[in-house]
Amino acid sequence: MKGPELVNASKAELDELLVLAKASFPAQQYALLEDVFGTFVHVMLALQNAKTSLKRFRQMLFGARTESKHNLLGEQAAEATAATNTGDENVTAAKPKPPAVGHGRNGAQAYANSPVVEVNLPDLHSGDQCPTCSTGKIYDSAPRTIVRVVGQPPLAATVYKLQRVRCRLCDATFIAPMPEAAALPKYDHSSASMLALLRYGNGMPFYRLEGLQQSLNVPLPDSTQWDIVQKAAPGPRAAFNELIRQAAQAPLLHNDDTPAKILALMHERTKLERAGETPEAKAINTTGIVAVLKEHKIILFFTGHQHAGQNLAKVLAQRALDLAPPMQMADALACNFTNEFKTDICKCLTHGRRKLVELMEIFPEECRTVIETLADVYANDQFCRDKKLSDDERLLYHQAHSSALMNGLESWMKGQFDQHLVEPNSELGKAMRYLLNHWREMTLFLRKVGAPLDNTICERALKRAILHRKNSMFYKTCKGAEIGDIYMSLIYTCQICRVNPFEYLQALQAHVKKVEATAALWMPWNYREQLALAADAAPQA
Repeated sequence: MKGPELVNASKAELDELLVLAKASFPAQQYALLEDVFGTFVHVMLALQNAKTSLKRFRQMLFGARTESKHNLLGEQAAEATAATNTGDENVTAAKPKPPAVGHGRNGAQAYANSPVVEVNLPDLHSGDQCPTCSTGKIYDSAPRTIVRVVGQPPLAATVYKLQRVRCRLCDATFIAPMPEAAALPKYDHSSASMLALLRYGNGMPFYRLEGLQQSLNVPLPDSTQWDIVQKAAPGPRAAFNELIRQAAQAPLLHNDDTPAKILALMHERTKLERAGETPEAKAINTTGIVAVLKEHKIILFFTGHQHAGQNLAKVLAQRALDLAPPMQMADALACNFTNEFKTDICKCLTHGRRKLVELMEIFPEECRTVIETLADVYANDQFCRDKKLSDDERLLYHQAHSSALMNGLESWMKGQFDQHLVEPNSELGKAMRYLLNHWREMTLFLRKVGAPLDNTICERALKRAILHRKNSMFYKTCKGAEIGDIYMSLIYTCQICRVNPFEYLQALQAHVKKVEATAALWMPWNYREQLALAADAAPQA
């Protein structure tokens, strides 16, 4: 059946229909029709002003589509904006993306850590006579490269059977010497690194990996997996503490929270509530902190009762006293901030925009004004990135091209309230007041060098914690959460610095004493220098 068409009728139009129907409908049927129209009006008003609209409910069930301007305003609006921007060379206009280069497959250079087998011609060598023309000589050229991929368990095992002989007379026993590889512990450094990557980097719970390993005839119980990861933690813990110290010196820090579960804390909370006591803290969160330093970025995770502001305060407690207050980017939730340390607060412009995006279908014209203005501001910021402008040049550019846009938007929103065009307590009024109430912090990028527009980088980092929560669901104890925070911080700091986390975790375990003594020399961006020094100092065989 064809679905019903959606009707958007005003109350005045419905009243006109009731007047026409009153003359021809019996009193009982007219009263029913009047109640139906009254219910319709009530539902429409409730949808416009309810805290959770059908659109939000639909997003909760099926996920929100992208909030890009193209999807919100349609192709015509995007083309109109592009047409207005063609006269301004400084604004990045909407341009078609160039076609992708290449065939879409991974080249051989992508398999950097794979063994390479060189295959030579059996009968020909460089300098030999060509067997085809019999006059020319052949010479070496670029080899043809072929990649073959095989499947194997995440953790593989090797079984060593050492020959053993025994004297029948004196009962002396002789056993073959162990190979060098067999003399190592049963679970080497690569085992702990792989388990950490699977659990804390990809969210695979230990019990699920236990089933996979069992089906591949390499049994590995989940309790054994935890023992391996936990015993390998001293080196990563020392590196994690050094990451915290260096992150505290950053000029810009992003922070935010996402819910988490620790069964031990949940049990304590339930026990207190049953005893009639009030727990000091109920919420359990994973805080993500992204420190932006000059040459690299650091990602930190902390899981427990503390909110993002409290965890950031613990990090800033290690900040050098002679440094100026850092910039702090977060959304406007009070739990993201504390008064323990002074920071230059930036607040996320995307969060303010999102509140208007949710109301786009109900108040299209008003929301369009805000979204189009902010789109031009973000286009200016993209222009700065494309031109690789310095932080000082970026500030001057925004002051020249974005100040007028933001000032005009602020005046327009204030005018909507002054002229009584927007009800302050409506959903649209609340969304605009959110922007106005935090306007100074949201526009810090117009006054301070290096201030960001939004908290997107931290929200992307928290997706890693959300992936772990969706797959592994919870931590059992606070100790487990601590180990998870350590490995997760190291893994994703490696990824954002374009370093192989598997190799890095192995290096921290193999040189644990040196890492604990001089952790600053074993960061993801400089640990290879220490490996090279260790290799040079090793005695030659």
